Formats: sequence, C-alpha cells, structure tokens
Amino acid sequence: MSGKIIGLGGVFVKSKDKPRLSQWYQETFDIKMEDWGTTFQISEIKNEDIQVFSVFPDNTKYLNEGQSYMINWMVDDLDGLLEKLTTKNINVLGSESSEFGKFAWINDLDGNKLELWEPPKSNG
Repeated sequence: MSGKIIGLGGVFVKSKDKPRLSQWYQETFDIKMEDWGTTFQISEIKNEDIQVFSVFPDNTKYLNEGQSYMINWMVDDLDGLLEKLTTKNINVLGSESSEFGKFAWINDLDGNKLELWEPPKSNG
C-alpha cells in the first residue's frame, strides 16, 4: 500500500466578508460560485496537467507582507484576462514572461496577492 500526495485537492480561503469576496471572484474571473465554492475539471488543462507546491522563506517579497499563502490561477489567455481586469479597474501589480509561461499579479478584495499564470504553449 502506498500513501503519497498525488495533487492539489483544493484551496480554501478565509474572509471576514465571505459573500463579498465570493462575488468578487465570480465577477472578476467568471467563476460560478456556489455557497460551498466551485470545482475545476483537471481534464481541461492541456499542458502536462501540472500543479506546483512550493515553500518560500518567511522574508520573501514574493507574497504580500503578512500573507502566508498565494493562489496561482492557471489561465488560458493572460493578455485577454489582463485586458478584462483593466476594464474592471483592477490594478495589475506586474507581469513577466519566461520559459515557464506568462505571469501577472493582482490583489483580491481582502488584499491577498494572486498570481495569474498562462503556461507555455506545448510544441506538440
């Protein structure tokens, strides 16, 4: 018998105003939110079906001060999403491209820094 982690099962966020933050995620990212949350079909992911788990040192500047986690949202068209976020007056903190894909960062209504990631296109 084997006992090992095989992937990310979910992300759970605590908020002082759950309805407001849930509505923000629904309106900002077109995520259909139920009272308990939502699910995503992994089969829709085309780029090697990868998920990342990483631990950063306590003094990292990669996350906001006082933030102990960051959600990395995989997106299909980062440029299109950034255009949509701009029309909603959501401040983009920065963006970059690398061999790992395209990245951008924003804060949600509770001040949690979020990473948006468009994986590199596969060559196959």
